[in-house]
Amino acid sequence: MTIKKAPFGQTNDGIPVDLYTLTNTKGTQVKITNYGGTVVSIAVLDRNGELGDVTLGFDSLEEYLIGKYYFGCIVGRYANRIAGGRFTLKGTEYILAQNEGENHLHGGTHGFDKAVWQTNDVMDAAEAGLKLTHLSPDGEEGYPGNLSASVTYRLTDANELKIDYVAETDKPTVVNLTNHTYFNLTGAGSGDILAHEIMLNADRFTPVDDRLIPTGELRNVHGTPMDFRRFTEIGARIEANDEQLILGKGYDHNWVLAKREGELALAARVSEPNSGRTLEVYTTEPGIQFYSGNFLDDQIAGKAGQTYNHRGGFCLETQHFPDSPNQPDFPSTVLEPGSAYRQTTVYKFTPGA
Repeated sequence: MTIKKAPFGQTNDGIPVDLYTLTNTKGTQVKITNYGGTVVSIAVLDRNGELGDVTLGFDSLEEYLIGKYYFGCIVGRYANRIAGGRFTLKGTEYILAQNEGENHLHGGTHGFDKAVWQTNDVMDAAEAGLKLTHLSPDGEEGYPGNLSASVTYRLTDANELKIDYVAETDKPTVVNLTNHTYFNLTGAGSGDILAHEIMLNADRFTPVDDRLIPTGELRNVHGTPMDFRRFTEIGARIEANDEQLILGKGYDHNWVLAKREGELALAARVSEPNSGRTLEVYTTEPGIQFYSGNFLDDQIAGKAGQTYNHRGGFCLETQHFPDSPNQPDFPSTVLEPGSAYRQTTVYKFTPGA
């Protein structure tokens, strides 16, 4: 198990940024930069023993500085959308940055994805790890409280990328952190992901309105294009004449996971038939956002001369539900002083037979 550090450029403010490479004894390699805590690449074997990068991203820091797709980053303080860019907590209304029409999206205009995180190696015989820490000051992007956050990535010899999130505050606030990596198990830049087969461990999902804000309903997936309780090709129903698919331009919804609160359990499994690669996602979170890359609508110049096209990658963002601060019936995202926000997610890769 090894971890190596190399310069990755500097921000527009002159802050130096580094790139860390975690490698296990199987040859699996994960590259992470402390700019946004971003997963730059994950290289894993296919059924033929060939190593391939299965995540979308860029070769240089400069491209991440101007990027708009959240490739691989830590998203916070609040992942996903908050309606109207505002919420009320303990009788006080907080006005947030509006960076998706009237919505607040993924932490705002200067969220955790644009922070340069402090780093420490976390190494032992079984895991190569990197701990990132960041202090978000009171009032940043409109949120109350000084929020101290840490995210620890660990690569194991079982080809698992474990992510542990912790946050503490000195004022009541809301927190919802996730990772926004785009996957393509055929290999990044190899085309769309519509032939990937996906299973989601969820009987219900949260339908959205025309702003992509949850309506508050927890709708049963039975008989809908949202039913992924059995392996189904991503593209099998994505163009169906269904209101939710039309609103999201495909899949861009939160599924309600069928598990106990706080339990680390299987949330999703994705298999790609040509490469044989399989990705399993385990999480302690109550929800998962399955996004089918609907807004990758340009010819995006990616790593190593690759081009990322429409639906060239999918995201599985483990999370609390979108707009929870405005939805009293959703699981709470309120964090109080003296308590800690904790979340664990595991992405596990297997090469297939």
